[in-house]
Amino acid sequence: MDNEPRAVRSGTAPSSASVFGAPCWVSLMARDLQAAQDFYGAVLGWRFRKGRMGEEFSVAFYDGAPVAGIGALAPRLAVAVDWTPYFAVTDTDEAAARIRERSGTVAVGPLSFSMGRGALAADRDGAVFGIWEGLLIPNWHRWRKSAPAWLRLRTRNAFDAAIFYGEVLEWATERPGCCQVSYEGDEVVLRSEGHVLARISSGASGEAPDPMIRPRWHVHFPVEDVGATVDAALDNGGVVLDRQSTPQGLQAALRDPDGALFTVTSAQP
Repeated sequence: MDNEPRAVRSGTAPSSASVFGAPCWVSLMARDLQAAQDFYGAVLGWRFRKGRMGEEFSVAFYDGAPVAGIGALAPRLAVAVDWTPYFAVTDTDEAAARIRERSGTVAVGPLSFSMGRGALAADRDGAVFGIWEGLLIPNWHRWRKSAPAWLRLRTRNAFDAAIFYGEVLEWATERPGCCQVSYEGDEVVLRSEGHVLARISSGASGEAPDPMIRPRWHVHFPVEDVGATVDAALDNGGVVLDRQSTPQGLQAALRDPDGALFTVTSAQP
């Protein structure tokens, strides 16, 4: 306990600047907030509390720990219903400029909120992600260590994608505290302080009609029993898109009744 960061011991929220470049949250924008809460509560056992972002946003908890956010999709926002990872940055304006300079797209923002500033973007191949500058959830370091959600980017070329995100998010730079990148087999692996945060693999096609094959960030939620979770998803209007055994464990790709894709897996990253 004495070796934990002061923000963890006190319960205060660290800032994005202290963990820049790392995935710092995952969020779903849904058409019907209550229906989304009902589905994920039944399938993943989540409980919900109102967040600090307003009445149309809630935070999902599992075993008392925050897992993810779910917000009601505003009609004026022309974005798809989907799970989106957010990456911590020191300055959203600078990060947004780096995205544009490297032929990515900034679709929404940067916008100001009570806790900080954020933007929604897409990389050169169309994979959607967010950037966030400001306060993180209290005890964020515990959240990262327990890995209630981890990420995999399936993209056209993992090496090219790693260069894009590395330049935008300052991965593998000389700046103290940056995330580390390694090439293991045919994957790019992102780590921070030894923890695996994300994996990037090649082979996606932007022309594919199957959303599982198009370039995208896949959000993985570890569960105790993949089979039981799949059954619960089917019972509550979800769809199974794929089931397979991987080096990271048994996993199933699911689609919720609103169309958002997510993956449940039997193991940590």
